[in-house]
Amino acid sequence: MINVRVSRELKGEVLARAGCGLSWETTLGDPDRTAFPLLGALDPHGDAVFNHRQIPALVGELDRLPADCGGEWVAEVGALCEVALGGPHRYLLFIGD
Repeated sequence: MINVRVSRELKGEVLARAGCGLSWETTLGDPDRTAFPLLGALDPHGDAVFNHRQIPALVGELDRLPADCGGEWVAEVGALCEVALGGPHRYLLFIGD
């Protein structure tokens, strides 16, 4: 399970968290990294951090996901992207097991 949150600075205050986790096996699996380079960088056992320059591209990838990869997590991550873009020094973190 991958958890998602927005933090101020990299190890700073947590501003928001996703209510649901991202189940790797039933949602993303191993996406085509050519079509989804940012989502393809996620690791179910590691962490990934996105900054304000990367987040708009991540939102574009979320919008293009096939329906069978979608679900509640897509809307939650989209909302967290908005929070992260809402102020300086904010990062979107995907935290693996």
